[in-house]
Amino acid sequence: MKLGVMSALFSQMKLDDALDYCQKVGLQAIELPAGAYPGDPWKLNGIAKDKKAVAELKKKVAARGMEIAGIAVHGNPVHPDKKISAPHVEAHRNAVLLAAELKTVVINFSGCPGGAPGDKCPNFVTCPWPDDFSKAADYQWNDVLIPFWSKENDFAKKHGVKIAFEAHPGMTLHNPEDIVRLRKAAGANLGANLDPSHFFWQGIDPVEAARFLGENKCIFHVHAKDCAIDPRNSRIIGNLDIKSYGDVKNRAWVFRTVGYGHGDDFWKPFISMLRLYDYDGVLSIEHEDSLMSLNEGFEKAVTYLKGIMLTQKTGAAWWF
Repeated sequence: MKLGVMSALFSQMKLDDALDYCQKVGLQAIELPAGAYPGDPWKLNGIAKDKKAVAELKKKVAARGMEIAGIAVHGNPVHPDKKISAPHVEAHRNAVLLAAELKTVVINFSGCPGGAPGDKCPNFVTCPWPDDFSKAADYQWNDVLIPFWSKENDFAKKHGVKIAFEAHPGMTLHNPEDIVRLRKAAGANLGANLDPSHFFWQGIDPVEAARFLGENKCIFHVHAKDCAIDPRNSRIIGNLDIKSYGDVKNRAWVFRTVGYGHGDDFWKPFISMLRLYDYDGVLSIEHEDSLMSLNEGFEKAVTYLKGIMLTQKTGAAWWF
């Protein structure tokens, strides 16, 4: 395994400075934002056609002893408002073309459509009743998501690229079962960006999620981000919490730097499960901890993960 970062974290820095910093702390990979919600701080959206620019990007990263672990364009390409969906679709397509040049993956959300034709806002369905919600879910899956992502699967396959979905509440795909459901319906170039932070507060065991996705041979990328549930607040309001992420004292849960939501009792079995199902890619740190500065939270995650990652190939079973 290799250690990397989802580098939207460094969007206020110049690319060269961000790469120098990553090299300094000992990273081996970087995940690059290129549009939609992560933004496009280094103007990568659309550069696939510019061979000179692509070659220069490769050179910059390789000069620091790193590799490009993915192109991040988390967005809502099926948003019912075309003013939002159109640029997200464009960013996704451009990311696939760039990923083809860089031999890497594209990381995205599934998106969330409206609940019926003519809707203006996404509708995140969380229960089957009243029946309106089941009808909305059927429309979202059968009329929007499967047709859209079937087309995008074919486009990605044509260019030799895999698409890794981050299962995120608020997006229709928000659990491992949904990822596999869409993969089976729309194509094998679709799979998972396994981010455990979104699973903890949903009551999903990320270790078992890794097993399930591994059994379905679709772990394409992994984010290293933690989550902490406040037991008092959670018991009062539950975990469906729409307060600001900055309102840490009153939220039921918050994102934390790796090791500050869960310790070795989670992270070591999680990494072991990834290895059990042959994931030997990048652990891409995503730092969104409201209690730590950018540098402190990121560097603590680097230090922690370096201590528990499995980096050498497995040896022979010498004990029998």
